[in-house]
Amino acid sequence: MKREPVSTEKAPRAIGPYSQAVKAGGFVFVSGQIPLTPKGEVVAGGIQAQAERVMENLKAVLEAAGSGLDKVVQTTCFLADMEDFPAFNEVYGRYFSPPYPARATVAVKALPRGVRVEVACVALE
Repeated sequence: MKREPVSTEKAPRAIGPYSQAVKAGGFVFVSGQIPLTPKGEVVAGGIQAQAERVMENLKAVLEAAGSGLDKVVQTTCFLADMEDFPAFNEVYGRYFSPPYPARATVAVKALPRGVRVEVACVALE
């Protein structure tokens, strides 16, 4: 099976040995996005501002892959504090429409650069 890396300057660049996304088998696998601007700066503010930046990053990477948020079939969401879930969920809900993607949301001890949220996804090409 052929694997094709995806990258865009409209989202933060990969800062390690990974791709922003990989296309394979009719799917787009998007690496976890944290609330960094395309220039790599952490977004100031609370969970809502950070969640919006994460969703905009996902959207940009998906569009670079020829996909979109409307083709997302699964998300994995990581929160530094489960108390942020209602506010995160409100932002998340503005970016997706029925049928909603399958989703797992977990609380983690810490996220890179001290951010509050990270989201990865799988979409159809």
